[in-house]
Amino acid sequence: MRIKVMKFGGTSVGKPEARMTSALRVISAKEQGFSPVVVVSAIGRKGAPYATDTLINVLREIDPDVEPDARELDLLLACGEILSAVIFAHTLKTLGHSAQVFRGGQAGIRTDGVYGNARIVAIHPVSIFKSLERGNIPVVCGFQGVFVADEGAPGGELTTLGRGGSDTTGAAIGAALQAESVEIYTDVDGIKTADPDAVKEAPTLRKVTYDEVAEIAHLGAKVVHPRAAEVAMNYGIPLWVKNTFSDDEGTEIVPRERFPGRRVTGVTHTGKLVYLQFDMAQATDADRAMLESRIYETMSRYGISLFMVNLSPSSTGFAVPRSQYPIVENVLDGLVIPVVGEDRRVYLFQIGQTASREVETQAALLGILGTVHRITALLTEGCTMVSLVGHEYMQQAGLFLDVLTTLTDGQVTVLQTSDSDYSLSVLVPEAEMNRAVKLLHDRFQLAEVR
Repeated sequence: MRIKVMKFGGTSVGKPEARMTSALRVISAKEQGFSPVVVVSAIGRKGAPYATDTLINVLREIDPDVEPDARELDLLLACGEILSAVIFAHTLKTLGHSAQVFRGGQAGIRTDGVYGNARIVAIHPVSIFKSLERGNIPVVCGFQGVFVADEGAPGGELTTLGRGGSDTTGAAIGAALQAESVEIYTDVDGIKTADPDAVKEAPTLRKVTYDEVAEIAHLGAKVVHPRAAEVAMNYGIPLWVKNTFSDDEGTEIVPRERFPGRRVTGVTHTGKLVYLQFDMAQATDADRAMLESRIYETMSRYGISLFMVNLSPSSTGFAVPRSQYPIVENVLDGLVIPVVGEDRRVYLFQIGQTASREVETQAALLGILGTVHRITALLTEGCTMVSLVGHEYMQQAGLFLDVLTTLTDGQVTVLQTSDSDYSLSVLVPEAEMNRAVKLLHDRFQLAEVR
């Protein structure tokens, strides 16, 4: 049995014409001798009646000050994919092909039980295999699975896999079924060397490695979820990104061994960021390690995405999405951390140069205990991160200087830098984002990359 997993995103199932186009692609695969297994996202994107963000707003609009329960929110969000799967399966039936819908749990997807951002721990696709053997086209709800706390417990708790989770479902189902390939269908031709909004002539990459696409996804591109690339890489499943609405061959994602070479792959950018730099000069060496640990533990606990993490002898800093900054400010501004020892010390966190009312109130109350050491975070707002992604290229001598020279000559201000094995990132003013992307794209001749 030649199994092919075909995952369709929100725009590919959002309207009747799009669903018909997607369904015909599935039928074409079947006529070519494959046994297709379909994975679908919720219908449409933000603003559409059954999109994930729309369902979230149904609860938030009741009272914005009351946070929805994570368990009940997962139950609500799963309805989007269930609706999408049933409609897609019915579309296939109207075209003369038998189809059967599976919720994540019915498809055998088991998770770790973290509501809103669960990870897949096992897949037992027995029902999917049986459905294929009966000649059906299984249509699986992406983005969801179940957590069974006790073996043999009835039902299980429905959990969702976080943003982009349908990609992960597709890759994981492909691995469990030992599929010949997993194809992710979206509304772009594949993975491009840059965002076309910044570089109109950005070409589609014909091959990228799993490592590169995971890096690209982590650094802001929304084409493939990094967990999907990770799953496909771990199980050696060929992964493709294709356009539902064109005949472009798309991008093939391959192991590093199949695509060696030193090159720059592309330029990515994140959304709007706020950068915080914490001055640790008032902390002792021993206390500093503890304070930094508390900061990063707190950010993790609240699910804050961190970029440009920076450590120096006297400070630590990171950038957060502007949309998450209010949470960061609420949690850290006025945070009090006491240190128990022979000489009791108290540290008080302050966000920004000017102390808020909360910080001043805390300082006044804590003053009777002795000296209060303030840890002040300087803010840089209105910025974004632009990253150069490369396969075995970032260690090349002179690259860092080349990037900085290119941006400086182009009059783009560089506020901060960071790097990893596969990328070199710069923090720049948001207003200069597109220009920075275009300058780096031109400098490394990415218009010629294929």
